[in-house]
Amino acid sequence: MGKDITLTASDDFRLGGYRADPAGAPKGAIVVIQEIFGVNHHIRSVCDRLAQEGYVAIAPSIFDRSEPNFQSDYSPEEVAVARKFVANPDWAAMLRDTQAAIDAVKDVGPVGIVGFCLGGSVAYVAATKLTGLKAAVGYYGGAIVRFADDKPTVPTQLHFGEKDTGIPLTDVETIKAKRPEVEVHIYPGAQHGFHCDERASYDKTSADIAWPRSLAFFAKHLK
Repeated sequence: MGKDITLTASDDFRLGGYRADPAGAPKGAIVVIQEIFGVNHHIRSVCDRLAQEGYVAIAPSIFDRSEPNFQSDYSPEEVAVARKFVANPDWAAMLRDTQAAIDAVKDVGPVGIVGFCLGGSVAYVAATKLTGLKAAVGYYGGAIVRFADDKPTVPTQLHFGEKDTGIPLTDVETIKAKRPEVEVHIYPGAQHGFHCDERASYDKTSADIAWPRSLAFFAKHLK
């Protein structure tokens, strides 16, 4: 359904990405921010699913500055390699590349953003710092707690797994306390990555609640 694309950031850096367009007139657009595994099969499938819901979906390859077109699966060995990208992330660069994706689709209508894992944190920070967004959704973003003093400028919804070993519930409670205006959902028994049906931690019960909840959130705010 989708196609590979090239985006240009404000500093003239050219990065890759993936874009899926709906069959009919779009309701709006949604920027999809990857996990540490790049714009891989799963992220592309998320874009395709959003296109089926009537949105233009675009996923910028935010690791292209360090390793162009990096994509990974989920074996322990591959996870270990992918972790290098978050050892010392360049937030400013990732936000420039995210803004490039927002700008590339703002002509089709209201723009939202959704991210997973690292992308969940990027989506939250984007909601506080970037322009052109109408709504933001973040899944299990481990760094969100570090940015919780910053208030999103658009409606924001966050999803966390109760059993996520990388994000203690104390962090989630801190986010809720600092940002009472943000909609926060915790999924009983769910682990990190519970939305990804290609990972061992996939939790269908939680994903089947979280995804429609996200779509309803976008339907409400992307008008």
